[in-house]
Amino acid sequence: MPRTAAAAILTATLALVPALAQTPAQTPTPATAARTWTTAHRDDLIHQFSDFLAIPDVAATPDGLHRNADFLLDQLHQRNIDARLLEIPNAPAIVYAHIDTPGAQHTIVFYAHYDGQPVTPSEWDILTPFTPTLRTINGEQRIYARGAGDDKAAIFAQLTAIDALRAANIPLHANIRFVWEGEEEAGSPHLEQILTANADLIHGDVWLICDGPVDQSGAQTVVFGARGDTHLAITLYGPHHGLHSGHYGNWAPNPAMMLAQLLAGMKDENGHVLIPHFYDGIVPLSPIEQAALARAPVNDPMLRDAFWLGRTENAPAHLLSLINQPSLNINGISSGATGAHAANVIPPTATADIDLRLVVGIDWHDQQRRVIDYVRSRGYFIVDQEPTQQTLTEHPRVAMIVRDPASYNAVRTPMDLPIAKEVIAAAQSTVTERASAAENASTVNSATGQVVLLPTMGGSVPLGAMERAAHTRTITVPIANYDDNQHAANENLRLQNLWDGAETMAALLTMQ
Repeated sequence: MPRTAAAAILTATLALVPALAQTPAQTPTPATAARTWTTAHRDDLIHQFSDFLAIPDVAATPDGLHRNADFLLDQLHQRNIDARLLEIPNAPAIVYAHIDTPGAQHTIVFYAHYDGQPVTPSEWDILTPFTPTLRTINGEQRIYARGAGDDKAAIFAQLTAIDALRAANIPLHANIRFVWEGEEEAGSPHLEQILTANADLIHGDVWLICDGPVDQSGAQTVVFGARGDTHLAITLYGPHHGLHSGHYGNWAPNPAMMLAQLLAGMKDENGHVLIPHFYDGIVPLSPIEQAALARAPVNDPMLRDAFWLGRTENAPAHLLSLINQPSLNINGISSGATGAHAANVIPPTATADIDLRLVVGIDWHDQQRRVIDYVRSRGYFIVDQEPTQQTLTEHPRVAMIVRDPASYNAVRTPMDLPIAKEVIAAAQSTVTERASAAENASTVNSATGQVVLLPTMGGSVPLGAMERAAHTRTITVPIANYDDNQHAANENLRLQNLWDGAETMAALLTMQ
């Protein structure tokens, strides 16, 4: 299909927005109802959101995860919504709820997660990561706490939207399901098992994935896929114990140096991965997906300044193009010690955690194997558990490679499906109405007035597990600000994103 034709299809898709002028004057739109509600109850909502954020939500605190699930169950029951916990042994519960609508022809499932990444309290600028703190940054209020942006905001926006719709007597048209997970940040190892065991409860015409940040421009975003994800831990070996670097340097192999050399050979200086067959199998973007990328904002210059970057990898390709390619990242390297703890020794081991992001067409097993084959080609004997003395002395180079089984492939939903067009229209209606109602541009969380449509998001969500278990399609509608420091210290949420998110959720909840 010619690019111009694809662009025309995309333009036609965007045009499928309900005519707001046809709405009776006395009946508010869902977005208006949500805006009225959040404006009237702002202080109370901030207090309620803070109570939610104050509950620890990392895997290291399983009691905290239980408390989060119980809190959400109570919130749903207070709203007279039928809710329960979907559980299996030794796994955080999924909070499940449903609202059945008489005569409904369709079912919409809203997914989000209540767990968060681990925290190092000393790195945070607030009292603790679970002491929600309000700050004004560049004239805008933000709330700081673990989970503020990733991903408790989406859950709270959904609850707020329900309250707003009920207060305005706006009916739902579809059956609604909520699936709120408690181990997404741990790779969702039990998600598919739990969903499959409850397949009769969680099936829907579409799963709306309410996770991740909006486009860096600030515009409301709808994303039709996510990268897959897998990890490898590579450990190389030197002497049995640390050796004096003066007595044994230039003689005993240094595993830290060996690891640096091994890793350096995996990518060239511009960021292109050199591992054989690393890019094999990629399913190319369709013409309509290519047209969507061509319309999307190019935020690279702004991001380079924001992140203090003097260059970017794979230039001149821009960020949105590159997230549709597989990637290889070093999450961390450990060997010996630095700074005040440094000692003049040859360390016994060196370890690197490798993060592989995947795109449609590349299987995570294959990508792991390609990396392992590369390490083997560099002369390493591969083991998957701690090597014995005999193994270490019989082989000049030994690498222990541990594969992460909590891995999953990339998924992408076609943009031109009927349900995709409905989601685009619902999201666009909120952006259009928000822009027309705003008194000044600073209150509008959109740089263009148009929803940004992306084939793939850079982050990873186990969409494949959801689609297999629920026999459905997935579309992502995020609400968090891009600079929310997710997964890092000082995670935060721009409060305007929360209020805008409630409007977006209200529009999605009332789809046909």
